Amino acid sequence: MAAMRWKNWKGWAAAAAITMAAGQAATAAVPLPSLGANPAEVSVSGLSAGGFMAVQLHVAYSATFKRGAGVVAGGPYYCAEGSVLNATGRCMAHGSSIPVSTLVSTTNSWAASGAIDPVSNMAGSKVYLFSGTSDNTVKPAVMDDLKTYYQSFVPAANTVYRNNIGAGHAMVTDDYGGACSTTAAPYINNCGFDLAGEILTQLYGPLNPRNNGTLGGSFTEFNQSEFITGHGVAATGWIYVPQACTTASCRVHLVLHGCKQNYTDVGDQYVKKTGYNRWADTNNIVLIYPQTSTAATNSCWDWWGYDNANYAKKSGPQMAALKAMVDRVTGSGGGSSLPAPTGVGTSGATSSSMVIGWAGVSGASGYNVYRGGSKVNAAPVAGTNYTDTGLAPSTTYSWTVAALDAGNARGAMSAAATGTTLAGSGGGGTCYTASNYAHTVAGRAYALWGLTYAYGSGQSMGLWNVYVTTTLKQTGPNYYVIGTC
Repeated sequence: MAAMRWKNWKGWAAAAAITMAAGQAATAAVPLPSLGANPAEVSVSGLSAGGFMAVQLHVAYSATFKRGAGVVAGGPYYCAEGSVLNATGRCMAHGSSIPVSTLVSTTNSWAASGAIDPVSNMAGSKVYLFSGTSDNTVKPAVMDDLKTYYQSFVPAANTVYRNNIGAGHAMVTDDYGGACSTTAAPYINNCGFDLAGEILTQLYGPLNPRNNGTLGGSFTEFNQSEFITGHGVAATGWIYVPQACTTASCRVHLVLHGCKQNYTDVGDQYVKKTGYNRWADTNNIVLIYPQTSTAATNSCWDWWGYDNANYAKKSGPQMAALKAMVDRVTGSGGGSSLPAPTGVGTSGATSSSMVIGWAGVSGASGYNVYRGGSKVNAAPVAGTNYTDTGLAPSTTYSWTVAALDAGNARGAMSAAATGTTLAGSGGGGTCYTASNYAHTVAGRAYALWGLTYAYGSGQSMGLWNVYVTTTLKQTGPNYYVIGTC
């Protein structure tokens, strides 16, 4: 196995070197490698929008992010409840209270339905929370509510909450960035406090001393487009692989930047100056730095629904893509060296079914199909398409596919493909006629750059104000179209 991993690594590293030397376009970045990393040692952390996203991933994919989450200036799971007003109001300024008990109930309900993983997975994970006392962007009271939220799922002994440092809204280091109390680009502050080290120590236990010298591993720009295209995600991201991880099975930590912090906004500062890499280098931790695009609202990760109504569930496009990146790095996940199927797509939508198709993998004896991370086929699929049934009308889902070898061991997971079922038959539905502003307050629509869009269908409703009136018809859970009943 080690020999196979080294062979794969050499090929990937060579491709990476050729790509960087040739100065090819971002779309020609190398594929994210399958490193055979340990799937039981996966964790996530993030700042601001990345902090909210880290909570979403930890809660929705708790079977994947078993080690837990580090959250800097984030808030409770599903805090915005699909409303940009909630996002910018109670979830940041805390001008009104956050309904923590309601969010806990929603979490339990979604777990029971399979929209997210069982909440019992979180009982064995660790959490690190950080809030700067000078943070006026995401108020410390929001982080207090996050701590309260986690108390329903994570033992108190497994949680650390640091809230006594005068930091502004920023990722904190002990040797790089702006003045500690400031809130300004690149949102990295020198507070004389090694936050990255504290987070990783909480998640993984005692660590070897960090490498303060020249790092021995490799930074590589990888192709994110094989996991997701559009949806506010950039064409490429970054990965740091310590030298030891080319031959050994390592841990994996996903690092999520905040708003206005992607590679286009601040260059490589978040990727290289936040302190994670020097700890990873001496502690066998692979770091994945996915990137949003500037097409995303303020370059933020989707934690309030600007991209998709299912943003906080396993079926959310950004969520499924980030999960697929982790699946790739942890390798086969089942002992097989078969590569990931390519060309995964959806077609033939009805109100209750979807056809998932893919290109065949040489050497595969069959395939497994996963919806939102859960296998949906009872027996291995012999062909290269599968009809998934029992779906809800007007609902967006996400599917991935893995090839099986002769012993039914699973190969690498494919990139995610999303699709939306059709509206139910018979017309039906409930209609709401109100101003565009009222629709956003009620959670039937969202505002973006002064315009209003219906949740689910994404149909443009015109200007976001109290003067434009629109009739929205609900045709499914969190799915609205412009129309009449």
